[in-house]
Amino acid sequence: VSEVARKLGIPAETLRKKLKRLRSQIFLRTHVNTYHTNLGLKKAVVLAEAIPGYEDLLFNCLKQNGFWIAIARCYGMFEGCVSVFTIPKDYLSEFEQFLNQMKRLGVAKNVEVFWSTCFHSVNSRSMWFDKQLGYWNFQWDNWIEEIKNEQTKLPYTLVDPKDFPILGDEIDILMLKELEKDATIKIIRLAEMLKISPQLARYHFDEHLIGKGLIESFQVSAFHFGRETSDCYFFIFSFDNHEKLAKFASSLLDKPFTRTLGKILGKNALYGYIYLPRSEFRNFLKALSKLVKTGFLESYRYVIQDLENSSRQTISHEYFKNGSWIYDHKKHMENLQNIVRNVRLEN
Repeated sequence: VSEVARKLGIPAETLRKKLKRLRSQIFLRTHVNTYHTNLGLKKAVVLAEAIPGYEDLLFNCLKQNGFWIAIARCYGMFEGCVSVFTIPKDYLSEFEQFLNQMKRLGVAKNVEVFWSTCFHSVNSRSMWFDKQLGYWNFQWDNWIEEIKNEQTKLPYTLVDPKDFPILGDEIDILMLKELEKDATIKIIRLAEMLKISPQLARYHFDEHLIGKGLIESFQVSAFHFGRETSDCYFFIFSFDNHEKLAKFASSLLDKPFTRTLGKILGKNALYGYIYLPRSEFRNFLKALSKLVKTGFLESYRYVIQDLENSSRQTISHEYFKNGSWIYDHKKHMENLQNIVRNVRLEN
């Protein structure tokens, strides 16, 4: 905030007040994205198709596993939910058992899990914006041509990691929790909340959060196309080789419609969280269709996010004790059984 204020030539406190107003006017969020890989957590993107009539129950069932960070109702190719979890690396099979239990209980028709790299966030907002005319100019044909000449070297966030080490401690996790809510919070305020000295808080921020790579990025999120006239979409893009995946991913790293990307581990597939004006969505699909016809893109799937039925939460700090994650598989399964039983008793 101080750096931006200097570039704008205004006091930092004035900018903070402007940001506060913008948060209510355009749903502006300033937050950090945690690099979960360096905390021993593996990202899971879950696509769950609901049994008709149980859409809301499915949404609540997914919340019975405390390691979720985002859950949203979705529609389009199916009616159900999309969710993102960060699962301790030693409990992947237990998590998949939790997901399969929703099918056995008759809540979900189908459940797919895509294990992914930690997400790469995209902050660019100026590409394709005509400053003189004051509107967005979506250049889909130019984008298709651009992809062919893109580089194949991906950022570290989109490369399959060799390991998932735990490089943080409880102070780091608690600081990340607060920074995921608001990245502009002052260090002295963090220290007060954690009941530690400002010097210790500064040390953890500099040496651990930044020094050990526990923060993937600082991100500004806003509905820059307008909340009432745009939508968010969850995509899975598939390719027949890594080079095509890399070129496609590289082409999205500066585009105003890309929010986050993740590479599906061990596969030539990419997860994309896409934000577009409704008037441009069909044009985006037409561009993807052209890429499929030319053999560059193998296939794609998507669902549309229901923004009115979406939840987010911070890193699951309450499950981190003495340098390791506590994953209570039995409790998660019991919670799942109980919520389904209670709903059916009510009906």
